[in-house]
Amino acid sequence: MNWDTLDKELTEIVEKRNQLAAMDYSDESYDDLEEALHDLEDDFNENYEDRLETEIEKIQDKLKSDTDILLPTAYIANVYKPLLPDANGIISYEVSGQQGVPIESEQFDKQDVRIVLIPNPARFVMLINGRQLKDLWRSR
Repeated sequence: MNWDTLDKELTEIVEKRNQLAAMDYSDESYDDLEEALHDLEDDFNENYEDRLETEIEKIQDKLKSDTDILLPTAYIANVYKPLLPDANGIISYEVSGQQGVPIESEQFDKQDVRIVLIPNPARFVMLINGRQLKDLWRSR
């Protein structure tokens, strides 16, 4: 698995989702951007579904959750907050609010628990009640 390629493709999806979130539906370029985003998401699922699904299964087992496992792009948030670039100029992101895929687990009694996929490095993160709390898996 080439993690750099995964991060590059995931970052491209994240940037397009951020662009869409900032646009109004009436914007002339909205539909074209949305179509380009769907193409990127389809390619991402095709390239990484098997590998990421395995990691999601491990996470669900650890959290004692029987929530259905979805396609990797379902775990991508609609809006990401970019952080400052690192020494190599790579931007990482953080997520807050009701983003990602909700999961049910008796370990988190009546709390809103969600899993979201974040790039640079690619990782699944747990959000509890809208706050990013813990990395559940990291690509490296």
